[in-house]
Amino acid sequence: MRHKFLGTGEPGYHPLRKFRTVVSGLRYAVIYDWSVTYKLVLSAGVLILAFGMRAWVDFLLILVVTVFVLVAEIFNSAIEALCDFVETRHNEKIKVIKDIAAAGVGLAILAWCIVLGVELGRLLA
Repeated sequence: MRHKFLGTGEPGYHPLRKFRTVVSGLRYAVIYDWSVTYKLVLSAGVLILAFGMRAWVDFLLILVVTVFVLVAEIFNSAIEALCDFVETRHNEKIKVIKDIAAAGVGLAILAWCIVLGVELGRLLA
């Protein structure tokens, strides 16, 4: 695909190629990143329960917060991989960058845990 700002790559827009890239990245994240996998599996269980009980608002809330935490985890993994690629030795600046990315994931996980806990409690009550 052609990069519109740099003018590099192949000309033309192919939506299927973009979709294939998204699926490939998600597959890679699920297979190789345990933090993405367990969140996806745990959320899927609660989503199935909410769907089975026809609790649509609960289902959508769980879905949104799960996607939010997965996006945060994937961005964090990408930032860490990029930092490790750029600097293989210990570097305090890289450490700060990784810590900030981890803090973003931590906040997303906190919101995810609160929503899953409350919704699971409501669904099982």
